[in-house]
Amino acid sequence: MKRMTTWAILLMATLTAFAQTPEQWATLKKDISFFLANDLGRNGYYDQKPIAELMGVMAEEIGPECVLAAGDVHHFDGVQSVHDPLWMTNYELVYSHPELMIDWLPILGNHEYRGSTQAVLDYSTVSRRWGMPARYYTRVYEDGGTTIRLVMVDTTPLMSKYREENQKYPEACLQDNEKQLAWVDSVLNVAKEDWVMVVGHHPIYAETPKDESERIDMQNTLGKVLGKYPKVAMYLCGHIHNFQHIRVPGSSIDYVVNSSASLSRKVKPIEGTQFCSPETGFSVIAADKKELCLHMIDKTGKVLYTVRRQK
Repeated sequence: MKRMTTWAILLMATLTAFAQTPEQWATLKKDISFFLANDLGRNGYYDQKPIAELMGVMAEEIGPECVLAAGDVHHFDGVQSVHDPLWMTNYELVYSHPELMIDWLPILGNHEYRGSTQAVLDYSTVSRRWGMPARYYTRVYEDGGTTIRLVMVDTTPLMSKYREENQKYPEACLQDNEKQLAWVDSVLNVAKEDWVMVVGHHPIYAETPKDESERIDMQNTLGKVLGKYPKVAMYLCGHIHNFQHIRVPGSSIDYVVNSSASLSRKVKPIEGTQFCSPETGFSVIAADKKELCLHMIDKTGKVLYTVRRQK
């Protein structure tokens, strides 16, 4: 009994040392705030449910406009219809905190492409908070004189790996990449907001054991379009299941990999790495007229690292 009591005290001390307070979370808030979460769908297992609860508690203090769901909300084989039970076990019953009953802006990940991607879009007609009007789309937010443009893109079809594996990813080869890239170009060309962020599932630059062809294809497609526009502050993605912040010579863009909000993987620095961590978690994005911040949050609520842009 004494041994158990000692262990419990040590555990509580550890949690207290790393967790931050609601008062500290409230200081992260700016004119406009978002949550960024991805690689979620584990039926609430591993760290998914605890992180979902943490997101809700932090939302009480920060009041995010929406949650950017950057792909793989459903792992493994996606969903088959809007009535698939995975909508309940991966999403509705996990992200059930009242403060998470806000807009969710989703994009497709590679695992959604194993199932029915149309069902992911059509779920917008079922759930009031699931807002996915198309495979790629843009949203503008304005508050307190600050404006942010979000450009949500569909990255799976941009990679030859997924287009060629047409039995596993049957809908990837059916997408018109040139049409999407021309649309991204047109949106960025006229963007005049204070801050512009592009959100996709797959990284353009990252440390990962996944096929190098993925990053090469991303650099040769979406990367070339983004490179034309210094106004793009950040490219945000998931897929790798860890936190990474990378800067590339000759580019003003901050490349951010957001960790999985359920199950993470190891990571090590590469050329251009400003920060990396194998922790699970999510990110808080906050901006005013002069500053844009992305705070990487671990499962205890600690800010691990902040990507900061200033004007």
